[in-house]
Amino acid sequence: MKAARFIVRGKVQGVFYRASARERAVALKLTGHARNLPDGSVEVVAYGDAAAIDQLEVWLRDGPEHARVDEMYREDIGAHDAPVDFLIR
Repeated sequence: MKAARFIVRGKVQGVFYRASARERAVALKLTGHARNLPDGSVEVVAYGDAAAIDQLEVWLRDGPEHARVDEMYREDIGAHDAPVDFLIR
């Protein structure tokens, strides 16, 4: 199992980015969370198969229809204490 933390900046709040990210992550059988950050960005943490996390990363770069991703940062993290679901926080 692998894990990665993404910070996504741009027009990513108020455009269903977190809900859409959750939908995509669940379809890829990933667990983790998506949450808004105070600076207007979104944090997505995903646990699961490395190839599925890579597929999620590709999707996160575009996001849902009304989002605009200006930049995205990925950090591979330890996969200990993986959650059993993908939550919106």
